[in-house]
Amino acid sequence: MKTIALGIILFFLVSPSLFAQRECSTAEYEQQQFAADPTLINKKKSIESAILQPRSSAVDSRTSHINIIKIPVVVHILYHTNAQAISDAQVQSQIDALNRDYRKLNKDALSIPARFAGFAADCQIEFALATRDPKGRSTSGVVRKYSPVTEWTMDDNIKLSSKMGDDAWDAASYLNIWVGNLHKLAGYASVLGGPLEKDGVVINSNAFGMINTSAPYNMGRTAVHEVGHWLGLKHIWGDADCGDDGIYDTPQQRSFTTGCPTGIRITCGNAPDGDMYMNYMDFTNDACLLMFTNGQKEKMRNLFAAGGYRYSILSSKGLSEPIMDEIPVEQAGPQWLQVKIYPNPVTTELIIDVAYDERWVGKQIAVINMMGQVQLKKIIGTKIEKVDVSKLKPGIYFIRGNKDGEVMMQKFVKM
Repeated sequence: MKTIALGIILFFLVSPSLFAQRECSTAEYEQQQFAADPTLINKKKSIESAILQPRSSAVDSRTSHINIIKIPVVVHILYHTNAQAISDAQVQSQIDALNRDYRKLNKDALSIPARFAGFAADCQIEFALATRDPKGRSTSGVVRKYSPVTEWTMDDNIKLSSKMGDDAWDAASYLNIWVGNLHKLAGYASVLGGPLEKDGVVINSNAFGMINTSAPYNMGRTAVHEVGHWLGLKHIWGDADCGDDGIYDTPQQRSFTTGCPTGIRITCGNAPDGDMYMNYMDFTNDACLLMFTNGQKEKMRNLFAAGGYRYSILSSKGLSEPIMDEIPVEQAGPQWLQVKIYPNPVTTELIIDVAYDERWVGKQIAVINMMGQVQLKKIIGTKIEKVDVSKLKPGIYFIRGNKDGEVMMQKFVKM
């Protein structure tokens, strides 16, 4: 009984699906990308210089002629279990959350402290699931794809079909959101100026939307935060001790905020108003994130100015009528999650079925006997591979393979 109790305690301590605090890894991801490609540093600086605001409350004229900016969204859902293949309703709840907060339609905006209420902005940015895919076909804006990958990290594999993820749609026309089971993080966003095939945001399925998610991250504000990065915003503390996020109306603060604080918190000489910990670009719990500022609004919208980094979104066909009624067939996942071999017992020909994980294709397997001696070797050439075992003596054998450190061992009987 003690062992079971200890196991339960450890689960809640280390489970990657539960977050002690908001684990946005955008800053860390950005540094990794800079290290891999130093040219990105100047690319991002160039984009930043075009959208930075002076420290004044003057309304910027670069996008004042644009009323509502509407962004087509495609959601790539990478699932390994049926529970991870989140519903259309959950997806729509996330779109609703984005529109609620970017249009300042959140009822909890009434809770913004009086000292900051005058800075709160309707960003006049809206999001909608795409109705037309890059080929002009009708779409729901949702792509579900089974993957043998059980857990994703910050290596961007979730964005690549070649890595068992799903390729981005044209980033010049769509906001790509990838949703999957992430390892110990809630989400991260791409780097401005980075490769278009990796452009978008990645969100943990446990923090996506307002259905089947748990407090304190059950109001869709993880995606609100990450999309803010996608639109050029930094964390409110500037990712440094008393750093600067480049926004004229957000006070400097010491670092990120956790939980759901109240009252005035003075750091970095920001008296009398203190930290703006209710800003969407902090790490505060969902229920206590309440606002973007006018300065943040201007910076985000300036990406859509003529010649701006996101300007092409304005002419996207992603929300237009499709030119073809054809809807791509959703990929169905296998009904099993391990290598299948059959018939078993076998007399002449053994079938190795790796349809659940095509990464086995191109890998070598060996047939070994009970003494561990290799009887034959074969490269798996297709997802349904045939192996001639007619020359083996009757007895018990094993199929052994190794893929990226994952060992496969299957027993069969030769008659």
